[in-house]
Amino acid sequence: MTVKKESSCADDYDPQALSVSSALNQILKLATPLSDSEVVPLKEALGRILADDLSSSVAVPGYDNSAMDGYALHFSDLESHVPLKVIGTVYAGHAFEGTLKRGQCLRIMTGGIIPDGADTVVIQEHVASHNGSIEVAVDSYKKGQNIRRKGEDIAVDDVVLKRGRKLSPADLGLMASLGIERVSVVRRLKVGFFTTGDELRSVGNILKKGEIYDSNRYTLFGMLERLGLIVTDFGIVRDQVDELTTAFKKAARDHDVVVTSGGVSVGEADYSKQVLETLGQIHLWKIAMKPGRPLAFGSIGKALYFGLPGNPVSVMTTFYIFVQPALQKMSGEKTPSLLKLTAKCCSKLRKRRGRTEFQRGVLQISNDGVLTVTSTGSQGSGILSSISKANCFIVLSDETQSVEVGSSVTVVPFVGFA
Repeated sequence: MTVKKESSCADDYDPQALSVSSALNQILKLATPLSDSEVVPLKEALGRILADDLSSSVAVPGYDNSAMDGYALHFSDLESHVPLKVIGTVYAGHAFEGTLKRGQCLRIMTGGIIPDGADTVVIQEHVASHNGSIEVAVDSYKKGQNIRRKGEDIAVDDVVLKRGRKLSPADLGLMASLGIERVSVVRRLKVGFFTTGDELRSVGNILKKGEIYDSNRYTLFGMLERLGLIVTDFGIVRDQVDELTTAFKKAARDHDVVVTSGGVSVGEADYSKQVLETLGQIHLWKIAMKPGRPLAFGSIGKALYFGLPGNPVSVMTTFYIFVQPALQKMSGEKTPSLLKLTAKCCSKLRKRRGRTEFQRGVLQISNDGVLTVTSTGSQGSGILSSISKANCFIVLSDETQSVEVGSSVTVVPFVGFA
C-alpha cells in the first residue's frame, strides 16, 4: 500500500509551495482598496490615508515678502550709490501704505510685505546706517534678490497632496497653511482577530501542565493597532469545529479582514483551514519560506482571511511580509515596498535550498560607517526572544545555502514596516 506523505516545514523542497513573490502578488491582487471615505478635523487626520487629491485654493506665500531682515529699495538706486532715506519699517505680516519712491528705502523684517515700488531687499549686514539714511556697502546684488514671490511655494490649484498618502505631521502643517480645517480620508479598515488552540491561556491565569500563555494574541494586537485600524479581539477560540465556525461567521460579518493564528497546519486538530473551506474559499496555503510556510489566505463572504501559523516568530514574519502590505493597500495607501538594504554580514549563516528564509538579525552602523548585520542566534520559529532582540530580517534567497562572514546580504529593517 502506498502512503501519501504530506510535505512538512522540515522538507527541503515542496513543489506545491508558492514562492514568496508569487504569494504576495496573489494576495495583493485580491486586496481591493476601500472606496468609503469620511471627513475628519485636521487634528484627527494624522496617520490617515487621503481619500482624494488635495488642491490649494490659495497661493503660498500669499504675497511678495522679504526673505531676510534688511531694507527694501529700488534696485536702480544701488547703481547710483547714493544714500537712501529710511522712511519707515515693515514688520512680518504687515504692509506699507503707499509707494516707495526713488532715493527712499524701508526697514523690513523677514515676512514683511514688499511695498509697491520696491524690487530688491538688501540684508542688514551689508548696510551702513547714519542720520536716518543708509548706504549699501556691497555692489554684488541682483534685482529681485531676497524676495519670496507670491505662489513660489504653492500656486492656486496646485495639487499639494496625492490620494493614497498617509498623512504625516508635516502634511497637517501644510494643510493648515492652506486654511484647510477638515479633510476627506479613507475610512478605517476593520479587522477582527483571534487565536486558536486548546493549550492557550490568557495572561493572568495559572498554567496547568501542557498549557502555555497566548503570546500571539498580543503580538497580533500590537501589529494591527500600530497600523491605525479598527481592531476587534475575539480572544482564544478552542480547537472545536462548532466554536471555530461561530467565531469565523461573527468576525467575517462585521469586519473587512479576519486574521487568526494557529490551526492551519496538517495536524489532526488543525481545524481553521477545514472550517474555512466550508464557510468560504482558500486561495493559497503553502509558501516556500521559513519561518511561516503554512499560511492560509482566502475569503469568507466579503471579508478576506489570513490564517497565520501558530509559532510566534512565524506569526510575525508572515504578518509583516504578507498581511501588512495587504492591509495597507486595502486602507487606500499606495502599496508600499519593503525597505531593502545591503549590509555586511558578521555571522556565518546556513539554510536549505528551495525556500526563502527570513532570519533574524541586528542591523547597525560600524565605526567606519558601514552597515553590518549580525544573526540573533538560533532561528527556531518558536523562539520569540530571537525576534525581540532583532531589528531586521536577513533575507536569504531560494538558492542560497550558506553565507560566509564578510559577505553582502539583503536585509529588511523592522522600522520599514511601521
